[in-house]
Amino acid sequence: MSHSIAWEVDEPCVDDVEVRRTLDAALSHGGRAGIQLSVVFVTDPVLARLHEEALGDPSETDVISFDLGEEGGGPAGELYVSVDCARTQAAQRRVTLGRELALYLVHGALHLCGFDDHEPEDRERMRAAERTVLEGLGHAPDPTPHDV
Repeated sequence: MSHSIAWEVDEPCVDDVEVRRTLDAALSHGGRAGIQLSVVFVTDPVLARLHEEALGDPSETDVISFDLGEEGGGPAGELYVSVDCARTQAAQRRVTLGRELALYLVHGALHLCGFDDHEPEDRERMRAAERTVLEGLGHAPDPTPHDV
């Protein structure tokens, strides 16, 4: 069983094979290799609405992760990724859309592996893991790091 991917935007921006490869690398790094995820690529308004419904915060965001547990035979987690946000950030940071989306996928998957980014020490651990995974996938180091 592989990760399920849904594109609720005009058209896919990256190849589903690359999405699965990115998720597998992040999950392996985080110690949860083999779990299955469901990924939905959405617009900013859709993710902002979900952000408010799930977390009580109506602001736009880039990625939201939901841990569904490993029982029941379905996916162990869901990621919702804003393609709008990725396009904006990629242009501002002068990276490819594919690299920005990969960052969001890695970040969301690492959250499902127990990584957190609320405290400075945890945030640095998360950023180091993101860099390791992205560079392992062949992405150049981030020219202008930002806080996902």
